[in-house]
Amino acid sequence: MQRSSETIGTIAAALAKAQAELVNPEKSLVATIRPNGPRGAEQVFRYASLSTGLDIVRKTLSQHEIATVQTTSIDGTAGIVRLSTVLAHASGEWIASDWPVCAISETATPHRMGAALTYARRYALFTLVGIAGEDDLDAPDLIAPTTPASKQGKAARNTRHNGGQRDSRHQSSIDRRKKEAPGASEVLKSELSATLREQLLGQLKNIGSADEAANWAHRVLGAKNSLTPADAQSVEQAFEMRLATFATNPLDEAQEADSLPRHAARAKKRRSAVVIDKSVLALCAPRRIRDREHVKSVARQACLICGRRPADAHHLRFAQSPALGRKVSDEFTVPLCRGHHREVHRCGDEAAWWNKAGVDPTVSARALWLETHPLPAATVNIADLVQADRSQSP
Repeated sequence: MQRSSETIGTIAAALAKAQAELVNPEKSLVATIRPNGPRGAEQVFRYASLSTGLDIVRKTLSQHEIATVQTTSIDGTAGIVRLSTVLAHASGEWIASDWPVCAISETATPHRMGAALTYARRYALFTLVGIAGEDDLDAPDLIAPTTPASKQGKAARNTRHNGGQRDSRHQSSIDRRKKEAPGASEVLKSELSATLREQLLGQLKNIGSADEAANWAHRVLGAKNSLTPADAQSVEQAFEMRLATFATNPLDEAQEADSLPRHAARAKKRRSAVVIDKSVLALCAPRRIRDREHVKSVARQACLICGRRPADAHHLRFAQSPALGRKVSDEFTVPLCRGHHREVHRCGDEAAWWNKAGVDPTVSARALWLETHPLPAATVNIADLVQADRSQSP
């Protein structure tokens, strides 16, 4: 519902000038809409984040003395949460619109309400200022063949009369036309698949270790499956090539040993042959265990803060003393959703962040570690117990 002040001449003139300078935000994110039923087809589309749109809108509207205000309210009569978006001009004139966000019952799950509010804020703001932040996916649906209601009723009666059997000749002609003339949705899916493919290939270039490659593959599995077969194959080949660069080549090691002086080669051979367990020394060093399966198991758990799935495996940096270029042991790994994972990495004091959240992550990390690495059952020697009992008896 649209509302405004009694006069809007001044704000309309200022908004017209601002719209001449506004540009659509870059659609840098890719989303997949999965069908509700088994016969539906997935839809992949690009969209711009709310933060990107806000940066463009604020910078342009502020030059024309227009401010944006977004507030929420609860409509008890309709049972929904409403979002009000207002464009206010320095003259006192204003234009506003109201958007439904979600049912009041969703307030019991703040993370779901927050996701719905983010979508509503983006759609309401972009619509009010006149910019587009997502791909147009409803055009392919408009060109789909439609059947009048009278013919639908007649077809339903014929189906019941024939015992639910289809007209095979009519269905085959429809299938043949679909094969001969691919729809606009197929072309659009190919374009979006290419965009997502380039995004995944760009992320592959920033991977620096085999562990990072395994975590990346776990995170993007769903996105990779939404690609076209050709694009998915190119991503898989690039991933295998990137993973091969982290493997140790015995021939390279032999060539390196030949190029070193003899005494240096012997010293390197001794270092590689003898492995010292520094955790049992008098001045012990913290052990840093690497267990890829445990990290994957942690990533399948729910976020400790908000309960979202899937989650990222976050290493508790304060659990061990820092080491140059090395993470803490995989023993100290807990699940966090992507939002809270980024937030804890941006904070300066991680221990204080967890105290503020009211969660002791070390307890959860220990419990998750024991799930994948159970302690051996304690064994009792019956003969020793009998001997001890006899020695204590008079």
